[in-house]
Amino acid sequence: MPAIPRLVAFDLDDTLAPSKSPIEPRIGELLIALAERVEVAVISGGQIQQFRNQVVDRLPASDAVAHIHLLPTCGTQYFRHEGGDFTPVYARELTDDEKHRALAAVEEEARRLGYWESETWGPILEDRGSQITFSALGQAAPVDIKKAWDPTSEKKSALRDAVAARVPDLEVRSGGSTSVDITRKGIDKAYGMRQLSEETGIDLDDMLFYGDRLDADGNDYPVLAMGVSCVSVTGWEDTAAKLEELIPTLPARA
Repeated sequence: MPAIPRLVAFDLDDTLAPSKSPIEPRIGELLIALAERVEVAVISGGQIQQFRNQVVDRLPASDAVAHIHLLPTCGTQYFRHEGGDFTPVYARELTDDEKHRALAAVEEEARRLGYWESETWGPILEDRGSQITFSALGQAAPVDIKKAWDPTSEKKSALRDAVAARVPDLEVRSGGSTSVDITRKGIDKAYGMRQLSEETGIDLDDMLFYGDRLDADGNDYPVLAMGVSCVSVTGWEDTAAKLEELIPTLPARA
């Protein structure tokens, strides 16, 4: 772990907040307190509107928001706060052909495996521009129902492997508690962290990452595997407790 990190990055769901839920006021205050000292980034498979609903709209008013970076869809998009709002710096969009093949493969394999649910909360398939996302129960499903759908990640892993065999030129990975994400090859959170390093000029050795899925099959593992210092957490309360220990050790921004 760097003695004094220059940037602290976070997974979103089950790290800063329960899946698809807004952050608690305690987390919002801690993120601003952290941004008053270092650069802060949030990287997740969700789309930008999800980031706005869960994080941006819940942050206390502060000039420190200018030091917060958002990387939706695992870093295939990057938003920086400029001119009073978060604006896009880049977006690595999928082609129409890539989208069509990804959507067809994930729907057909989900139906074949018996994972296409009839009762859902919102659409099962989403075109997020730079990412296709399958959410078995829909994006707005209650957290407890999502957790019960695939507690061992066996379903997601089976679907990921089946879809990957259909679209070998694309990246297929487990996402949140009920989701599978499809992007261009080589796109995962490690890609997002490398892009963040390039955009900010901050070396990966000077970064710290908090995530709840740092196990070998988890969607945060690529960050650990690339050598970034990581902190494993079990939920937003654990993240908050660990930030309350970290923040007082960091000098205030000059």
